[in-house]
Amino acid sequence: MSQYKRDPEGTRRKILKAATEQFTSFGLAGARIDAIASAAGANERMLYYYFQSKEGLYVAVLEAMYADFASREGSLNLSGLQPSDAVRSLAGSIWTHLRENPRWLRLINNENLHEGRFIERSSKLRETISPIVGLFRTTLARGAAAGEFRADVDALDFYVTVVGMGYYVVSNRFTLRTFTGRDYSEQSAQNGISAMHVDMLLSYLRSRSAQRF
Repeated sequence: MSQYKRDPEGTRRKILKAATEQFTSFGLAGARIDAIASAAGANERMLYYYFQSKEGLYVAVLEAMYADFASREGSLNLSGLQPSDAVRSLAGSIWTHLRENPRWLRLINNENLHEGRFIERSSKLRETISPIVGLFRTTLARGAAAGEFRADVDALDFYVTVVGMGYYVVSNRFTLRTFTGRDYSEQSAQNGISAMHVDMLLSYLRSRSAQRF
């Protein structure tokens, strides 16, 4: 019995890992199936067996990376935190993940060049994001109930705003360093802009009644 039949999930994980390296380094067009198969210790036939096509493998890599991104925030226990501290924890977790996973950003940038047409094929991605948006929705509702946050904040818009704040600084860190002379990959610069972002978020969330005091 071949190793593929003995451990199909292990083989699938190895292929996904090798494919992630190829797609994040070379994009969909530049990634090579033979290089992925060689790095995974498999053959090209196995790639097509598990993923049907190069595009199918690319979508599977996108799904896996989005799932990994979502699982980090989904595992946070925010129930014992004050709403403002819960927002701070959520935002910090998302921004840290973005900084620690620049390959994920490269993959997203590549898919945006394709205008999202490959990711549209996935039936799993909206299911992946729902728990995170739900976590934001619960946190915002707790803050509104406590009179700390305004009650008219859209959880999805707020989540997208939080991700956008962290995404821009990481995805544009090289050009920002050239244009501004500040290196946002340095810890001190990260700490400074993250603190500013949190203050902006909490200022927006603060209820009108709370702002009067």
